Amino acid sequence: MFIRSERLFLRPGWPEDWQELLSRIDDEQVARNLAKVPWPYTADDARWFAQQPQHSRCPHFFVTLPTCSKPAEIIGCVGLAEDGDEVELGYWFAREHWGKGYASEAARAVVGLARTLGHRKLVAGHFADNPASGRVLRKVGFKPTGQVRQRFSLARGEEVASIEHCLELAEPGNCDDPVGMRVA
Repeated sequence: MFIRSERLFLRPGWPEDWQELLSRIDDEQVARNLAKVPWPYTADDARWFAQQPQHSRCPHFFVTLPTCSKPAEIIGCVGLAEDGDEVELGYWFAREHWGKGYASEAARAVVGLARTLGHRKLVAGHFADNPASGRVLRKVGFKPTGQVRQRFSLARGEEVASIEHCLELAEPGNCDDPVGMRVA
C-alpha cells in the first residue's frame, strides 16, 4: 500500500532500508519521544523493523520526500498499531525535518486511510515534555481526552506521563452510493 500526499510519498519498508532507517532514527532526541523505540538504536533494531510485514488494518509507512533527481530519502515513519482494543496513530521524523509540517501532512494521510479501512476511532498520545507532537495531533483533528497515563519509554527506560488524545472518524464514503454522489 502506498499513499501520495501533497509533498510526501508514504511507502512500506523493505529489508534493504535498514541502513537509511538507522541513519534517521539514531538520534536520542527522536528516540526519547517514542514509547517503543530503544536507545541506543542498533543496526539489529533497524533490520528488524525494516522487515516487519504489513498488517492489513494497521499498516505503517516510511515517509519519503520524492524527487526527480535522486532516490526518495526516508525522513520518518507513520502508521497505525493495535493498542489493546484500540487503534493508535504513531509517527516520528528525523530531527532535521521537524517544524516543516511533514508530521501533520503524513498523519492526515494515514487518518484518511484509517477511515477508508473502516476504523471508527483512533487514539494517540504524546509525552508531556513533547508538546510539539500534541500540536500535530490537534492539527489533524485529535482532541485531548483529559487523561494522562504513565507509559513506558524504552529509550528512557522509565514510565513517562503521556497526554492522551482521541479522534472519532466518520463512516467511510461509498462511491457506489448514488445518494452520496448527488450534487446539489
